[in-house]
Order: sequence, then C-alpha cells, then structure tokens
Amino acid sequence: MTTLPPDFGVPYSTGVAADSLGIILQRGGEELRLEKVSDRFTLCLADLADLADLTELANSPDDLPENWQSLIPAEYQGKIANTHLELFRVPSANLDTVMATVRALSFVAFASHVYHLVDNPYSRVYISNELTLQFDRNTNEQRINTLAAEFSLILREPLGGLANTFIFLVSKQSLENPIKISNRLMNLPEVLTAEPNIIIRQDFNYRPKDPLYSRQWHLQHNGGKFLAAGSHISVEAAWDLTRGDRAVVVAVADDGVDLNHPDFQGVGKIVAPRNFQNPDVLPLPATPDENHGTACAGVAVAAENGTGAVGVAPGCALMPLKTTGFLDDQSVEDLFNWAIENGASVISCSWGAAAVYFPISLRQRAVITKAATLGRNGKGCIVVFAAGNSNRPVDGLVNERGWEGNLFLGNTKWLSGFVVHPDVIGVGATTSLGKKAVYSNWGRISISAPSSNGAPGVSLGQQGYVFTAPAVVSSLEGLGVVTNDRLDTPGYDAGDFTDSFGGTSSACPLVAGVAALMLSANPDLTAPEVREILQKPPIK
Repeated sequence: MTTLPPDFGVPYSTGVAADSLGIILQRGGEELRLEKVSDRFTLCLADLADLADLTELANSPDDLPENWQSLIPAEYQGKIANTHLELFRVPSANLDTVMATVRALSFVAFASHVYHLVDNPYSRVYISNELTLQFDRNTNEQRINTLAAEFSLILREPLGGLANTFIFLVSKQSLENPIKISNRLMNLPEVLTAEPNIIIRQDFNYRPKDPLYSRQWHLQHNGGKFLAAGSHISVEAAWDLTRGDRAVVVAVADDGVDLNHPDFQGVGKIVAPRNFQNPDVLPLPATPDENHGTACAGVAVAAENGTGAVGVAPGCALMPLKTTGFLDDQSVEDLFNWAIENGASVISCSWGAAAVYFPISLRQRAVITKAATLGRNGKGCIVVFAAGNSNRPVDGLVNERGWEGNLFLGNTKWLSGFVVHPDVIGVGATTSLGKKAVYSNWGRISISAPSSNGAPGVSLGQQGYVFTAPAVVSSLEGLGVVTNDRLDTPGYDAGDFTDSFGGTSSACPLVAGVAALMLSANPDLTAPEVREILQKPPIK
C-alpha cells in the first residue's frame, strides 16, 4: 500500500521564549499568538478523556456528576459540539482559583483556558487534551517512551501513514497545558512536530444576496442583461460526452442537505450519507439557517428530471456529509476518512476556519494528502475548497484601514490554511459579467469559477459576520446562481429553488461537478491530472 513520505510535515522554528510558552501556538509551520479569554474555561471528564472517537453529547450537564454544582463554582455553558469538552463561565477575578479547584476534582481529567487569536479577538480557540508528536526517523521507541513519561503523556495511537508520528493524551498528572508541553518538545532536536489539537468553529464561505435550466447562466447562456460572453462554463459541450456516471461520487461536506428534494432522488443517487453531529440520523437540516448544504449539493449534482434546476454533473452520485461545525483534528480526520473509505471521487468543501489567519495542523494536512494521494484506489480524490469571500489574499499581508471600530488596523496577515494545501484545488469566484467577484479571495488559488457578485465579508467567531473594509459604495452588478433550496420551508427563498446563491461557496461545488464529469469520461485520471486539465487555457 502506498504511504505518505516518511518525513511528511512542515519544519518548525524552535526556541519559543520561556515567557511565551503558554501563548504561542506552533501550527503548520506558523506561530500563532494567543490570548486567554478572561471568563471561560473548559474541562474534560475522566471517563471520556481517553476515547479515540468524538461523540455527540447534548448541551446539558447530564454527563457531569449530580453534585457538580456544589463542586464547580461556575456557570455551565454547554458542550463544545462533538467534543468531550464542557464549557463554563466564571467572573474574571475568580478564573484561576476556580480552575485550580476544578483540576483537583477526581472526575476531571483535563481543564484548560479558552483562548482567542490576538489578531482576531472575536475568535474562540478551545484546547483538547490531545498532542500530535512527529519524531525524526532515528528516534527509537525507548526515547519516545522516556519523553512521554517526562511530560506525563499517554500514547493513544500511531498516526497512520506518517513515520514515527503518534497521538498522545495529556494526563491528569501533567503539570502544564498542551500548548506549553508542545513548545517545550519543539525545542528538542528529535521532535519534528508537536501540535496540540485545537478546536475552532467552522465558517461556511458564503453571503447570499436578498434580491430553471434557462436561468442557470453559470452553466450555459447566450447573452443578455448582466451576461458577458464566455462567463459560463460551456457545460453543454461536456454533456455531449457525458452527464455523469453514478460510479463517480461527489462528497459535499457542509451543513444539512434536504435529501427529500426531488433533485436528489433516484436509484444510487445518495451514497454513504453521514451526519457527524449525530451519527444516528441522516444529514438533514436541523435548524432554520441550514440551507447551505442543499444549495451546494444542487450546484454540483442536482438530477436532470424535467423539473427545477440541474447540477453540473446530474448523473453522478451524492455523498452528503454534515460536518460537526468545528475544525478540530478529529473532526477533519473523521470527515475525510469517511469520504475515502466510502468511495468518494470528489470532495467539495465550501468552508474554512472562522479566523483571518489560520494554518492547518499536521494531522489535517496529512488526512487531506491521504485523500488526494491514496483515495480512489491510489488515483487520488479531487479535493476542492472555496477560497473565501473577504477580498483578501489566501496567504498574504494587507495594510488594513477603514474597518468600523478599527477592528483591524495596519499590517494584518491573512491565511486560509485549507485552501493553500498543495493537494487542494482552491476556487475563487467570477461574475456573470466575466470579472472577478468583488468578494472573492485571491492569490494562491488554483482556478476561479462563475458565481454571484456582492460585498466582501468575513466571519469572526463571536463577532459574527462583518463586511470587510473599505465599504463598497459602487453598484455590484452580476446575477446570483440558481440552485436547489429546501422544500416546504423558507430557505434562501420562499420556493424549492433559489436564484440568489453565490460566493466562493457556489463556485467550489461548480468546479467539483466539472471534476466529476471529467472522471465520468475518464475514470483513470489521477488527481494531479484533473488539476492540470482544469488549469489549462481554453482551446480557441
């Protein structure tokens, strides 16, 4: 079986200053500066601390001992979804005292501060009790065991596909938190990577405007108002060869998908659905605002059935994957491993981290590389990510000014870690007028595809969605994308379809659908070959 390179990973700089050990997070070859949230902390119960898989737990204190209120002088805030972390709030002046009390409780395996990124004060970074350690190839088992004992770490399991790489748990006996332990380990010459598993909220990359085949201009059009020549993907020429094969499965990793929609019906249309929030139920929308997954799935693979809209690859199958809503290592691994193991050909991801600067971890990089190199029986899954809607570089420095309240001011680093992964096809957006969408991120992306136009914005965790500066004052011309909407309930629009979908969220499944058509025509194409063909200039 093919494996990843033995020293896969990113070399780190070492030597974090002693007074910064607890506030510098080394991740993906980058250093992120953290700051403690003054009135929050998390804990993990002892009987859950060593579980290998994340488990859905309700937002109630039912898993805590009955007398927890007499032992933990703090306000319970609920579970961090799909993790083992319980969140509490306490007056800032009492935080350290309460945390010391909590750490001494027999039923608590682990307690941690909550952090935010210094350059993004509205973000929330939660720390689990997991560490990923990658040692150089000459480090033997005895030395690894010695280091584990020195830092009170418990071996959970090796990380498959990476040589001398392991997932450890920070035990109750440890005197320091995972961030400090990681930074101390990174000062050792035999340690290539030391990363705590952090949890950050997922952000779906869209911002629909307010405002069926003949109106789907992004697929094919003959001109008209707000329609420039060549601003579509010329899908009809591809459909002359194939409209998609059921053997080609497009995994749409998103929020819930309305599987009752007529455009997702038919023998073999739905393959290996998975709800990572609640594994016992289908990946259906559960809240009024879960409309995104249905629209994305429609753009890629909505069936050709004589009614409504149609997807780029209507004959291909759909693997709807409802994500946890958080981007910890385990959630990302579970998502991509499920797609790989259940036969996904293309994996479409219209989301990123709710932060302006966020590199991905070794484990996340590794599982995406695994999908792109080992998926499809070694030919590689086509992994597609939306570039984002901030009108900022996916990796670069911007001298920010003009933000309301000076939310960002001066030189600010922007990084979309998933998009710049070398095995990912990052997708920007163009408009029906054939121009860059005002919101579309740019820089180290692979390709751009037709979508809506609109004002740029960014999700900042606790702050919510804000428009990026400077404010757009000119008219933003361009049509929205017609795709599927939820049935019998207000989604983006009142009916079962919407004409206002957009953002790089729509451009991403459009490219995923094109890749699916390519694999339907030639299933022997490798993932790098698909990327190369997509990036070739059009034949005149």
